[in-house]
Amino acid sequence: MQRRTVLSLAAAVPAAALVAPGAAHAHGGRTVTTIDLPAGWQPEGIAIGDRPYAYFGSRVSGSIYRASLRTGEGEVFSEGPGTPSLGLKLDDRNRLFVAGGTGGDARVIDARSGRVLKSYRLAAAGAFVNDVVLTGDGAWFTDSYNPVLYRLTLGRRGELPASATSLPLTGITFTPGGVNANGITLTPDRRALLVVHSPTGVLYRVDPRTGAAVAVDLGGETLVNGDGLLLEGRTLYAVQNRRNEVAVVRVSRDGTSGRVVTRVTDPSFDVPATVASYGDRLWFPNARFTTPPTPETTYTAVSIRKP
Repeated sequence: MQRRTVLSLAAAVPAAALVAPGAAHAHGGRTVTTIDLPAGWQPEGIAIGDRPYAYFGSRVSGSIYRASLRTGEGEVFSEGPGTPSLGLKLDDRNRLFVAGGTGGDARVIDARSGRVLKSYRLAAAGAFVNDVVLTGDGAWFTDSYNPVLYRLTLGRRGELPASATSLPLTGITFTPGGVNANGITLTPDRRALLVVHSPTGVLYRVDPRTGAAVAVDLGGETLVNGDGLLLEGRTLYAVQNRRNEVAVVRVSRDGTSGRVVTRVTDPSFDVPATVASYGDRLWFPNARFTTPPTPETTYTAVSIRKP
């Protein structure tokens, strides 16, 4: 039976209690649970690797902010191109793969220096490159405006390719001018892709060879406003942004079916967009899509214990 959990952590810090960008909120000597991002940042994506650092892209400038999960302190370490940085993923070579939103591009950034290693033009005008997932041999990107996936295929030693390829999607209805396919991850057996369709909340299993998409059987449940996806083992965390919830789904190995175990919310959520994991905590950038953005608007990244 599905249950709904409301978390009320003593460590949660409401948006009204913000202090200077990069300041830490420590409680009883524990690792910080909230990180303040620069004013006006408009975050969307987050990436965390093996080390206690989180990376956040800006929807405004495309710059990347790096913050310590130990202290909460951070800095802008990679200047953007003036177009968005949305979905982010970090590989084991310390390379940050960035989905470029309305810029129609992807970038790969050195996560140590902030240097752009390579940029890829994925689409002309009218694209919305939204999210990215890494596989053993490359990266896949969604386009929320167009029924297509983009792929970067790495060389045998992890070399970045000269260009990207595209794979048309079939089986998913796209509404012109709206956000359609959004978050993307792998099935537990790593043989296919999982893509969430935000308006309907349908989770699709996509064949990476043909682009054919088939709805995952969730027993009648949906993931409306589905955004970032994170798979750990057979547990799928699906962020439902404007619902201020995270659906916890137990997925079959082949990704053809799943069961929503619970939905989690928290007072610190303010339209979380995506999710990353470190230790026993899940981290979310509060995108605040329902708050009119200004250069002074405050933004945070918050965390909860894994359900």
